Amino acid sequence: MTKLPIILVIDDERQSQEALKRVLADEFVVLTASNADEACGVLDSELVHAILCDQRMPGMQGVDFLKNVRDRWPDPVRMIISGYTSSEDIIAGINEAGIYQYITKPWDPDELVGTVRQALRLRELQNANAQASLDLKVAPAMLEEVVAKKTRALKRAHHFDRITHAPGSPMAGILDLGARVAAFDISVLITGESGTGKELLARAIHYNSPRGNRPFVVENCGALPDQLLESELFGCKKGAFTGAYEDRIGLFEQADGGTIFLDEIGETSPAFQVKLLRVLQEGEIRPLGARLTRKVDVRVIAATNRNLEMEVADQTFRRDLYYRLAAFPIHIPSLRERPMDIPVLAGRILADTAKAFGKAISGFSPEAERRLTGYDWPGNVREMMNEIQRMVALSENATMGPELLSPRLQAHARPAAIDGHEPLTLKDRVEALEAEILAEALARHGGNISRVADELGLSRVGLRAKMARYGLERRP
Repeated sequence: MTKLPIILVIDDERQSQEALKRVLADEFVVLTASNADEACGVLDSELVHAILCDQRMPGMQGVDFLKNVRDRWPDPVRMIISGYTSSEDIIAGINEAGIYQYITKPWDPDELVGTVRQALRLRELQNANAQASLDLKVAPAMLEEVVAKKTRALKRAHHFDRITHAPGSPMAGILDLGARVAAFDISVLITGESGTGKELLARAIHYNSPRGNRPFVVENCGALPDQLLESELFGCKKGAFTGAYEDRIGLFEQADGGTIFLDEIGETSPAFQVKLLRVLQEGEIRPLGARLTRKVDVRVIAATNRNLEMEVADQTFRRDLYYRLAAFPIHIPSLRERPMDIPVLAGRILADTAKAFGKAISGFSPEAERRLTGYDWPGNVREMMNEIQRMVALSENATMGPELLSPRLQAHARPAAIDGHEPLTLKDRVEALEAEILAEALARHGGNISRVADELGLSRVGLRAKMARYGLERRP
């Protein structure tokens, strides 16, 4: 088990290997190989962070070997040690093998350690800034400034004050909780329906925490089967399983020192939950197909639209993992539970969309705003964004009217109550009563579709259709 970077030293002379290992061992895990074949065996079995290769070796020159490494294992930083380097070798190494640094013999121990340390820092910065490239030999100070500038912009964009809500909204208390927990290094579980802004809150917690200058990485746990999810999160070696065509550094390692956001955590299988629990308990990962485990320092923020407490009771989600993740639970209410936020959010989304689309739109007509406010928004903020983007794309006037609403919203939008009275038409009243009966039955039976259908004399298909119509399909 190690938290130190892994360095591969390739030299056909045993004394040179041992000398390099003695100098580097205080700060790095040093693996050694005497030739290209041995080095390939190491690269096949371990995720190596940097390679120090002698230029003149039996059978293959160092530049030629690192050219092959670049094709097969592109992630490690590649460096050459040689006492016979010519200008042609240097040009070939930069252009063909993507070599970061030439180290000449005899090397100075302090300078050698400093060079390797700087190379690994550049690799870390490269992971934080996908547009940078080690092959371009970007100056460390320049890359540091690029990453720092990007981080400052993210912190401004994801401040709690930037999350839109109305005065008196329940979101004010939610954001206060997020701001309070941000300062403390504990796991957070964010619950709420899809589209309520769970990832937005997670980003605000990260960028306003002591880890805010470190990486924030995201994984949707419901989008991948177990093996692919494991390789995404923990990393893998090429050939570790069918479809593993290259070495992959896992997101936990990429997030080291920062935060990982595990969305849709409730979709994971019991088998994967065991593996995730071990990582959270031990603070270490082992890439698929690798021998060595690695220590990681990562804060976990998880999110789900499921009722995990109910799933723990039903034994479909591990109780010990739940309590690991839910050290600080936060629930985001749906839009229908905070209708005062709808006009404020709609105005903000309209302003942002009109600017992005290059359209001069001043606002909604009174009737369009009334329809938007009277709709339940089962897809929450995400559905509202889609709706308003569609309206802006179709609009030819400065004010957007109800004729621009989508057919779905036209069909389901009910007129808002006027002066505290019920909706005006008989159809509206019947629909409101039907929705209330369905909601009560679902709550009473804990969301069990079969029991609700039996009680109300409906088929399961018919019940699901009504749930979708009234926006009840996402409720716990």
